[in-house]
Amino acid sequence: MAASALANTLCRNPTPFFLCPHLSQVSAPRTKIKIKSKCRPRILTKSNSILATYAVLSDPFVLQIAETLEDSVSSPLPTSSPPSPLKKLRDMSSESLLSHSWPSRKDEPFRFTDTSFIKGSQILPIGSPPHESSLLSILADTQLPSLVIADGYIVNSLSEFPALPDGVFVGSLSNLSSEAAMKRVLEFLSNFEGDLFWSLNGVGAQDLIVVYVPEGCRIESPIYLRYLSIEGSEDASNELPMSNPRVLVLLEKGGEVDIIEEYLSGDGSKCYWTNSVLEAVIGEGATLNHSYVQSQSLAAAHIKWTSVRQESDSTYKLVEVSSGGKLSRHNVHVQQAGPDTVTELSTLHLSISDQTQDLHSKLILDHPRGYSRQLHKCIVAHSQGQAVFDGNFRVSRYAQQTDASQLTRSLLLVPRATVNVKPNLQIVADDVKCSHGAAISDLEDSQLFYFRARGIDLEMARKALIFSFGAEVINSFTYAPLREKAKSHIAELLNPKFAASSL
Repeated sequence: MAASALANTLCRNPTPFFLCPHLSQVSAPRTKIKIKSKCRPRILTKSNSILATYAVLSDPFVLQIAETLEDSVSSPLPTSSPPSPLKKLRDMSSESLLSHSWPSRKDEPFRFTDTSFIKGSQILPIGSPPHESSLLSILADTQLPSLVIADGYIVNSLSEFPALPDGVFVGSLSNLSSEAAMKRVLEFLSNFEGDLFWSLNGVGAQDLIVVYVPEGCRIESPIYLRYLSIEGSEDASNELPMSNPRVLVLLEKGGEVDIIEEYLSGDGSKCYWTNSVLEAVIGEGATLNHSYVQSQSLAAAHIKWTSVRQESDSTYKLVEVSSGGKLSRHNVHVQQAGPDTVTELSTLHLSISDQTQDLHSKLILDHPRGYSRQLHKCIVAHSQGQAVFDGNFRVSRYAQQTDASQLTRSLLLVPRATVNVKPNLQIVADDVKCSHGAAISDLEDSQLFYFRARGIDLEMARKALIFSFGAEVINSFTYAPLREKAKSHIAELLNPKFAASSL
């Protein structure tokens, strides 16, 4: 069980922990803590480490999820066998859970994001892949070869790729036969840090999907990852099935690849929770074009982590269109770990019902001549819908000659629609060119007048302006069929009677 795994983590550390019953945090003996209560702290050592585990995880909901996730994954190898990479990932994730509790509105990163929808549900990890017959109708809308991940499980029988260049690998970690590639993957597995949801994914991931591109290799066709959510509960039910897909992308020096992530739902009214993670390491001079489309059920929870490490002279470009989920949150963390790096982030969020669309991004620039551009757009078309944007650029003293700009623009189409934006720059270097800006409004009368003066009625003018507002991001997709599909989907959501050609 999860409690035993966490207890083993504590047993590996002989240093005792001091714990007060009125505190939910643990600290080493030398750490100074102001204790207002008059109770005496207890010393928890190996002899009662299981008790320590339960005490440290004072949030019973987090402990409950951790237990059910660990019970749902495959049974571990015999003790005589060497630990598998996935077991190491789960152990590290269990250890990190010691410092996390369930977020509330009192926590700054979740100040405007209410997660009570998840906390009020009974979390049920999905223990087996869905039947293939339930996937065929969803997969019929594209002819592009893809890797199919259904409810967190790879479906090999429905996955198809064209002939890949020598040394390129796409698939389950357990099928990676190259010792050199495996060694490189293990160097970066769980080499990142995230929040509670990141750690829960590490505990509950049924498999690890690896995309490995060797040095100097350029892949012409995009790597298409299609995530399907099939199992779900009815809206009136308190159950929330949970899946934890996880991907590691490793580009060696000079490699280049386009990766498409598309999240789809088998039933637009089902309740479920997709808790996804993608880690990417982009080597020196390598390029990763990342397309991300999220159109899951409007009754679902969708939480995703994207963590990227860029070596010198590398390029990372993200284009995101997110329109699904009752609660949708994307955490983007990019670290420029070398000079002359390029980072471009373009996102479009759409709330057409009582949805929360949340983007939290962080870009760390620690080296000279870094270049970054971020464009965030959101459209809120429902009186109970909201969008959240928290974007942070951190420019250290060594990141001289940095060129960074950040812009967020929000379109509120109905009264009481809400958006909370927080673009911010933290700059220590003095030789930089940095800017940020934010704009929130409905359509301007002057914009509508331009159309009406040319004989276009008010309704058609509003539609054209709204669609063109989002098209700036959608047109950044490098793959044309995906671009056209996204246009049609957004047009249908905003107005089913309005043709996608207006985009």
